[in-house]
Amino acid sequence: MFSPPAPLPETDTEDASETDLAKHDEEDYVEMKEQMYQDKLASLKRQLQQLQEGTLQEYQKRMKKLDQQYKERIRNAELFLQLETEQVERNYIKEKKAAVKEFEDKKVELKENLIAELEEKKKMIENEKLTMELTGDSMEVKPIMTRKLRRRPNDPVPIPDKRRKPLNYLLTDEQIMEDLRTLNKLKSPKRPASPSSPEHLPATPAESPAQRFEARIEDGKLYYDKRWYHKSQAIYLESKDNQKLSCVISSVGANEIWVRKTSDSTKMRIYLGQLQRGLFVIRRRSAA
Repeated sequence: MFSPPAPLPETDTEDASETDLAKHDEEDYVEMKEQMYQDKLASLKRQLQQLQEGTLQEYQKRMKKLDQQYKERIRNAELFLQLETEQVERNYIKEKKAAVKEFEDKKVELKENLIAELEEKKKMIENEKLTMELTGDSMEVKPIMTRKLRRRPNDPVPIPDKRRKPLNYLLTDEQIMEDLRTLNKLKSPKRPASPSSPEHLPATPAESPAQRFEARIEDGKLYYDKRWYHKSQAIYLESKDNQKLSCVISSVGANEIWVRKTSDSTKMRIYLGQLQRGLFVIRRRSAA
């Protein structure tokens, strides 16, 4: 007699159904990942296409922001340029006014200096003219009348006399008369004295060798009586008639010095020979 097969165990059936379910879930997961990948790839391709066409929203937002920044920087640059231009124009106008003012001040200063210089020269000429008027015709040295002898064959050729330098009109009357008396005594022939001749003037004692002073000029400075004197130095000037003047050395020349009186700003020229002979005596103002 035929017997039916024995039924399978229940446990084996459940295991088989779970395995199929897991395999089905895994297939669904892979298919879902594939679908997501394809969707993502399609979205990126679509965004790339929009970016190339310029219609991508994110691209348009950023372009709009960049355009606003560009316009803002252009506006700021224009404002800065305008401010700098106005500042440069203000500085130009200010410097131009300062240059014009300086030019006018320099022109006035130059004019005043020239006027002062001319006034000083005018005063010097007037003083020289006044001195000449006070001395009168005695300032002129008359020519000496001499006989011209025939030159012998063996005599040397005579050397022509050099022209004398003009007398210093800034000397005092007594000094001028003394120099004229000396010249007349040496060169003029014996003739009767007239009331207007220099012989009738009061004579001054002759100078002795002990009255001579050491005076010389080196490197624009005066060496006198064992002391050095320079330009702009304050001194006392004493003459033979015991007249004492407060002066300032205005310049030092090659053979003379110029001094300026502090009382009336007139100038006098003093030669080295006059200092050496003691006609004028220089003292430092501090030591006087």
